[in-house]
Amino acid sequence: MKTNLYGVILAAGNGTRMKSCLPKVLHKVCGKELISYVIDCCEALKVGKTYIVTGNGSEQVKQFLNKYGNVETVLQKERLGSAHAFLQAKSKMKKLTGNVIVMCGDTPLITSSTIKKLVDYHIKNKNDATILSGFVGNPFGYGRIVRDMSGNVSSIVEEKSANEKEKSINEINSGIYCFNLKTVWKALDKVKPNNSKKEYYLTDVISILNKDGFKTDAFAICKEEEILGVNDRAQLACAGKILKERILSELMINGVTIEDPSSTYIYGNVKIAQDTVIKPNTFIEGDVKIGTGCVIGPDTSVINSEIKNNVSIKYSYIDSAVIEDNVKIGPFSHIRPGAVLKQKVKVGNFSEVKKSVVGEGSKVNHLSYIGDALVGKDVNIGAGTITCNYDGVSKYKTVLGDNVFVGSNTNLVAPVNIGKNVLIAAGSTITENVVKNKLVIARSRQIIKEKKNKKRG
Repeated sequence: MKTNLYGVILAAGNGTRMKSCLPKVLHKVCGKELISYVIDCCEALKVGKTYIVTGNGSEQVKQFLNKYGNVETVLQKERLGSAHAFLQAKSKMKKLTGNVIVMCGDTPLITSSTIKKLVDYHIKNKNDATILSGFVGNPFGYGRIVRDMSGNVSSIVEEKSANEKEKSINEINSGIYCFNLKTVWKALDKVKPNNSKKEYYLTDVISILNKDGFKTDAFAICKEEEILGVNDRAQLACAGKILKERILSELMINGVTIEDPSSTYIYGNVKIAQDTVIKPNTFIEGDVKIGTGCVIGPDTSVINSEIKNNVSIKYSYIDSAVIEDNVKIGPFSHIRPGAVLKQKVKVGNFSEVKKSVVGEGSKVNHLSYIGDALVGKDVNIGAGTITCNYDGVSKYKTVLGDNVFVGSNTNLVAPVNIGKNVLIAAGSTITENVVKNKLVIARSRQIIKEKKNKKRG
């Protein structure tokens, strides 16, 4: 889109029906704040800048918006209606020319493709104002699009002000508009609070522009769901269900098998290659990249991780890790931040890996904790092995060379360095470095004595 297109997002509402201390637009759906979806639409259209009108919880909203580079906030101190909210942006936009998209911050289902169609229609027809409208089965509660005998938009009538004929209209106002900047400011100055709430309604701009001889129109979308807003927790859940279905449908269209979409949750910046299978009760969120031929789940969570090709993960939790080709994880593994599992590694059966590199072909199969470690190739970690990496103040590193065999129930007290081809006897507590090709036994000698009392208890 051209840079003479700008965005205004109205995000000043009190959101009382959410019954929350958190501003409504910061509530999350499918892992993202409501307002993020609307900002993403503006960014996809490459607008010159997006202006966010804040009010309730303005400091929290401003803090959240710090991660966006092309937005600017304006404060609506008094909540006097949608026209008044939009007017707050005038001081920062009065020298701009072109067109502006006005959207609400609580409409996460709107898509950039629909907004682009709205803008293209607006520009093509040389409109001064274009309303994004929709045809719905039950228009109750929405403003109705009133057209004249020629089909031109004459006004928008709110539910409370509509007569019986107007209430029967099923073309409704989405609350999303495209305006010509040159004409909209003049119309906004003429809006009066002639309603029961004594508020300045943005919908009144349409009749004002018509009266002044400017061209207004409405562009109807095909999917009613896109213009649904979120006002309470139930609507938040409904929006989440729709967004989830969109995400899963796109993945399945692109060659991913999702065995049970109803129990699968995938959201965020998730990329999954074809021929990967997602099993039931699986949660994938954040920045995740999964390669081809993987089997993820059942009962598995993957967060902010890279998983390469032909990986199997079942009944496990993966967070901020890198998993290379042909790795097998689970059941009941916990792969924590900073873990890197090289090719053909096996981790399973209540084992945990944290901030460690586990070398190609190595195994951590049973009841073990590997933390702050560098594990070489083809290492076997016996059941119950622990890297004792924390002394209560600092954390230290454990290094295991290639082909090390660690017997069951071994404690590796870091910092410690074990050379290649070392065999550690079961039950050992290793506190000193061991050079390569050695057998090390570090346990007390077994002593058997006669019992003084033959009875126990």
